[in-house]
Amino acid sequence: MWRITPMRRLEMEDAGNQPMPPSLAPDVDRDRIQGLEQGVGPLFHRRYRTTIRDGSLTAHEVIALIERDPNVVAPTEFARFMRLAGQSGSMKVGDEYLVRMPGPWDGPVRVVDTTPTSFRLATLRGHLEAGQIEFRAHEEDGLLFEIESWARSGDRLSNLLYDQLRMAKEVQLHMWTSVLEGVVRLTKGRRSGMITIETRRVYVDG
Repeated sequence: MWRITPMRRLEMEDAGNQPMPPSLAPDVDRDRIQGLEQGVGPLFHRRYRTTIRDGSLTAHEVIALIERDPNVVAPTEFARFMRLAGQSGSMKVGDEYLVRMPGPWDGPVRVVDTTPTSFRLATLRGHLEAGQIEFRAHEEDGLLFEIESWARSGDRLSNLLYDQLRMAKEVQLHMWTSVLEGVVRLTKGRRSGMITIETRRVYVDG
């Protein structure tokens, strides 16, 4: 997981103003969803972003291609999305995937929201994390692609691996920065500036 990609990492701590994920729509199936209240340890609010210039795709086109097959940007030698529920070739609310990774990192997720330029996933029971993650793109002096997550560790072992030993944290960093690099390749554009990773640690009760 050694990387040479230029990146800027910013880590902050905050005891209040908890950054919460968007609420789930009333019609979203909540069965087996592992929300923040089921998590352990601090809440981590993370943002990974990159700006792409001279690409050949719009924000809408980028999201449409990823929704058709998330593996077009995933580092498949390291992590692969396997569809568990839903029709191939699209992404709709209620679809489920298993993110297969080496070791004990496999993560079941469910699609809980889609728009023309974004989609959001919620973790399911058995995931190492409890929370949500959103992928979105929009035009802003080029094409800005962002991955934003709100999550706590799924159990005490996961909390140990992530927050104290930092092992899972580096696995996660590699995963999502590789996806950003995959988006750059997908657009046939060039990355402008460094990849930015921001992490806010929020201590919560319970």
